[in-house]
Amino acid sequence: MSSILSVKNLSKTVSSNGEELKILTDCQFEINAGESVAIVGRSGSGKSTLLSLLAGLDVCQQGEIFLAGQALHNLDEEQRAILRGEKVGFVFQSFMLVQSLTALENVMLPLELSHQKDAKTQALALLAAVGLEDRGHHYPNQLSGGEQQRVAVARAFASRPAILFADEPTGNLDAENGKKVEDLLFELNRAQGTTLVLVTHDTNLANRCQRQLTMQAGQLHELGVAAVDGELHA
Repeated sequence: MSSILSVKNLSKTVSSNGEELKILTDCQFEINAGESVAIVGRSGSGKSTLLSLLAGLDVCQQGEIFLAGQALHNLDEEQRAILRGEKVGFVFQSFMLVQSLTALENVMLPLELSHQKDAKTQALALLAAVGLEDRGHHYPNQLSGGEQQRVAVARAFASRPAILFADEPTGNLDAENGKKVEDLLFELNRAQGTTLVLVTHDTNLANRCQRQLTMQAGQLHELGVAAVDGELHA
């Protein structure tokens, strides 16, 4: 397998009340293309900070991040944005849908930004894949939380990203809708071969990933292989 994400000696420090606070300390790991990996740990342990760095949303202070063959730590803001547009998808806990756009238009957005001529056809197929083919004309405030997250998943996979980062993707959902979103993530992961990197407090979701990394006091540790293709293995 080829590596799609490689992290070497990654550290992050912030200033708080005149003191230096170490958020991440010498993190290093590799993730292969097509893998599903969960990053788990207590609140405040640095998980979301790590995810922001891996996705190029935050600037790397110390260490190296290689994403899809590019040295992310050497790119400027515009270059990182281009790389995200070409290779990266996102699913956020708070859905982050554009409120003035319908569900269909939200899914079409990344396709239109990449100038794909059949954006509507592809978006309709993705809405059908997440079971919302009859809700495309509805706006986010007309959808339930579970439906909004399914739209967000469809939008994230619309550009067929090489890697998808998800920050607590089931955190705002009840058990039934959380399970639906989990299933969708792994189904689309298999269908498109997209690498999944999930930050989660949900033990069930973490256990469905092939690998788990745990964050403790800013340091990352490997928990070992947990699953294959989203199915639990002893």
